[in-house]
Amino acid sequence: MKTVLTTGGLGYIGSHTVIALINRGFNVLIIDSLINSKSETFNNIEKILFNEMGEIKEKLFFRKGDLRNKLWLENIFQEFNDKKQPIEAVIHFAGLKSIGESILNPLNYYDVNLNTTLCLLSVMSKFKCFKLIFSSSATVYKIDKNEKISENGILSPLNPYGNTKLSNEKIIEDVFKSDDKRWKIANLRYFNPCGAHDSGIIGENPLINHSNIFPTILRVINREIEKLPIYGSDWPTKDGTCIRDYIHVMDLAEAHLAALIYLYENEPTYLNLNIGTGTGISVLELIKTFSNVNNCQIPYYFTEKRKGDAAFVVANNSLVIQTLKWEPKRNLKDICKDSWRWFIKSKEGSNFKNN
Repeated sequence: MKTVLTTGGLGYIGSHTVIALINRGFNVLIIDSLINSKSETFNNIEKILFNEMGEIKEKLFFRKGDLRNKLWLENIFQEFNDKKQPIEAVIHFAGLKSIGESILNPLNYYDVNLNTTLCLLSVMSKFKCFKLIFSSSATVYKIDKNEKISENGILSPLNPYGNTKLSNEKIIEDVFKSDDKRWKIANLRYFNPCGAHDSGIIGENPLINHSNIFPTILRVINREIEKLPIYGSDWPTKDGTCIRDYIHVMDLAEAHLAALIYLYENEPTYLNLNIGTGTGISVLELIKTFSNVNNCQIPYYFTEKRKGDAAFVVANNSLVIQTLKWEPKRNLKDICKDSWRWFIKSKEGSNFKNN
């Protein structure tokens, strides 16, 4: 069986992708520092996979550590070589992910997000592991028009977080150009991942991703905060609220799987691909759909626009559909339903404060 390393594999997107990979027959090694994730997520992944597949021994592995520790990472690669399970591909999720935090502490973001990638690429090269999928973001784009964004759009991030994503892309591209007969690389630029696994066992942790809209909605429902803030009511959109491209996290996970299979089946290549639905949803439309699907009320209030926000951020996803033969299968109602199921199951645990 082919072994794939997922860095940051216990995070929100990584954990869902691990499930998709193992269901497709890959062995998966997760490396995670647990700075932005929880060790119990590993147990929850095992629980889901056992329910779906039965015994998963020798298919899923976890090592806790910091990717910036190059010698430690080399030892991990060597360990799996010695076990006759060499790491053949890497999906690189690891990194700090808060836009607001990156503005307050840019040096930490540059340190963590760039040095993890530099060490990883160095070790991959040493061990002749030349397949890489990088977790990038729509924050790399300059967004100043109410138009869908294509991969050839202007690259001009508005914050340090976006700068680290674009800097990583440039580093990775330079590495590819230095040895373009061997490297197979895909940068996946996510739009707005949300939702949860349909089991309700894993999802977006509100204690970590507290600024994202779905965890905030769930915190309102759980009475941790009184109302949902909506940033601006006079944007140049149909109802005055921001429009975003919300993609179900399992569709996103399956996009990683499709990209990995593409890299295995094709010659050395370097891809930049938008991962979104191509459909824009306003904040008010989202609130209405969530309320209707789950029969609940979400009180909200309008407040000042946030610096760096844009009216319209929606993917042109035609290239990824054409290249990977992948399309999103789930809609906004599915996202709302699965988020609610995750909320109900998590409320009994430590992810939400019980009231």
